[in-house]
Amino acid sequence: MEKYFKIFVKELNTGINQIPLKEIDKFIKILQLVYERKGRIYLIGNGGSSAIASHFANDLNKTILGSGPELKRERFQAICLSDNIPLLTAWANDYGYENIFSEQLKNFIQKEDVLIIISSSGNSPNIIKAIKIAKDFNVPVIGLLGFDGGKALSLVDAKVHVSSHKYEIVESAHSAIMHFVIIYFKDIFLHGIE
Repeated sequence: MEKYFKIFVKELNTGINQIPLKEIDKFIKILQLVYERKGRIYLIGNGGSSAIASHFANDLNKTILGSGPELKRERFQAICLSDNIPLLTAWANDYGYENIFSEQLKNFIQKEDVLIIISSSGNSPNIIKAIKIAKDFNVPVIGLLGFDGGKALSLVDAKVHVSSHKYEIVESAHSAIMHFVIIYFKDIFLHGIE
């Protein structure tokens, strides 16, 4: 067991350490700008990445406040488009799974917003279509990607790319980055936006 654990931790550290800090900095700056202009954060993903997107939306909306919901300040507005199962399945059933995110975005997206895509492959048709809708509205896109980055790598504005071909490593790294962002903004919320 110890051998497997050490290999896992080594691969996870390698994956995280290969992400250029300038891309994480872009990620933070885009979120800060969206916060300042009172925009919304839309998050999408499939499978395990959908669970990370949902968790991230939860933490942006609540956990980031710490134990102080009485804080008198603007809050993040984060929406995970995977969470509305009736709407998701209606779009999938009537117009195809590749449209489940792009069609939801058409209802809501504004120029002040941001789209965060979480995808190990970066090739899912529903992710690519959502990126194109965001681009049509001149909305920045943050990509948490894995493997070789796929088609999404060249389309996103901030490239948080974990170049492992193991889902477990990619998804664990994405979760770690998500938690880093929450800790960062939690501290900013307590001490004021820089």
